[in-house]
Amino acid sequence: MNELALAAFAAANDAHAADADTRSHGFAQFASTFDADGYLARLTAGGFRWLARSAAGFPPRLRSIHDPPPGLFLRGDGGAELLAHPSVAVVGARSCTDYGAHVARRLARDLADAGVVVVSGLARGVDGWAHRGALDAGAPTVAVLGCGIDRDYPRAHALLAAQIAVAGLIVSEYPAGVAPAPWRFPARNRIVAGLAIATVVVEARDRSGALITADLALEEGREVLAVPGEITSGLSNGTNALLRLGATPVTCAEDVLQAIGVDAVPTTRGEPPPGAPGAVAAALDGGARTPDEVARTTGLTAEAVAAALTELELAGLVQVAAGVYRR
Repeated sequence: MNELALAAFAAANDAHAADADTRSHGFAQFASTFDADGYLARLTAGGFRWLARSAAGFPPRLRSIHDPPPGLFLRGDGGAELLAHPSVAVVGARSCTDYGAHVARRLARDLADAGVVVVSGLARGVDGWAHRGALDAGAPTVAVLGCGIDRDYPRAHALLAAQIAVAGLIVSEYPAGVAPAPWRFPARNRIVAGLAIATVVVEARDRSGALITADLALEEGREVLAVPGEITSGLSNGTNALLRLGATPVTCAEDVLQAIGVDAVPTTRGEPPPGAPGAVAAALDGGARTPDEVARTTGLTAEAVAAALTELELAGLVQVAAGVYRR
């Protein structure tokens, strides 16, 4: 069976490839006139690649799920072998809190520092912050689309997609020209879960798409982990429910690495400089704070705190969101 023809046939009929009847008259007629060489030439001209499910380089973890795609369309400078590396999916709410964004970015950065490939869905919120965290570590990351390989969705993440493509991969089971549709994103989630050894849910409401990814991972016998959240926050309902059901709690990247059997690698991330920046960094080790809170904790003047925070932010040692600073 021509796997590329199946992917093209499903896209042309706005259908899920796993549901396509390859014994139907419609597919037989389509396949009989399908110009695979011409299709591949147009893909290459557009800067895309095709990795068939039967190819030796197709990721074994994804091939083993119960409804693998016929293949993957690839964009980016990363090699296809990246998809077979030890990887962890980091997923969560699109409308995440500052806490969720910070946790996703930090977890992804630390996992990438340990040599783990971070996989996510390029969506707003937790997905985007997870990709950024891996990029912070100077590591490749894999983004899985729920639309055609030529689309940056959401459009606001076009720059992030370009950054991912420098050394990582953007992948989709859909060829160029396929528009986003609500049903494509749950289908996308099975690829996110299928590529990864484990799935980490950072924040999720009840019936969140991230919980679909977690369920798919569980169905495939993969590890599912969750970040504990505030009991008063609706964005923690999903993650706290996973914990009640037996998901492994995540408080740091080492929890994830231990769950997947990967040894932590000491990082070479710089230490805060001495003086005021060091005192400010030490104050932030105790948790997120506003500049006024840092000043009260350290006894430094507001001007000294502002200068130290700027120096630490430029050095990549602190992050700021909504006026709150975190290590």
